[in-house]
Amino acid sequence: MDKLIEGYRKFRANYYEQNQELFETLARDGQSPKILLIGCSDSRVDPAVIFWAQPGDVFVLRNVANLVPPYAPDNNLHGTSAAIEFAVRTLKVEHIIVMGHTGCGGVQALVEGKGEGLGETDFIAGWMTIARAARDRALVRSLASGATPEATLRICEQEVVAASMANLMSFPWIKAAAQAGQLQIHGLWFHVKTGELYKLNPVSNAFEVMA
Repeated sequence: MDKLIEGYRKFRANYYEQNQELFETLARDGQSPKILLIGCSDSRVDPAVIFWAQPGDVFVLRNVANLVPPYAPDNNLHGTSAAIEFAVRTLKVEHIIVMGHTGCGGVQALVEGKGEGLGETDFIAGWMTIARAARDRALVRSLASGATPEATLRICEQEVVAASMANLMSFPWIKAAAQAGQLQIHGLWFHVKTGELYKLNPVSNAFEVMA
């Protein structure tokens, strides 16, 4: 806590003072980001740092393993879907980014078959079932290519990004906006060690490093 409080003091004395007009504008006019970024809660993958983003630039949704559940309007609690709905239907974002990363603990547990037994976790195991089909596709690809365990994990991390992108299209108002050319969906994958960012090429269906 002491480190956080000291960081806040530096923020007030430096960043806020240099950008006070921006904060006043955001407070007065509200937010109007053009981008919804769905990322992992992992503390090593901060979208604001990676993209050098200013307050108000990106509406950020973070959860375990950057997952998007399928569209399911019922009486259950849907925090992720609610945030997506607010971004798309209220804020009218023009881009949705799903960003995975290397060393994702949720994906690793899924690949290794951990945490899937009843009673082992209250929430995580059930949440990660969203990505089971992505894991199965990754394991088939890994077996066919003779991939190492590390490469298998990377394949699965990228398959999870693609699965979340596909699930986004199950939301009728996202599909309608995308088909009307009002909304674009992008897949990214961040390499924590090298700092490189990869983007999913919809033509080749492969993740390619960005210059």
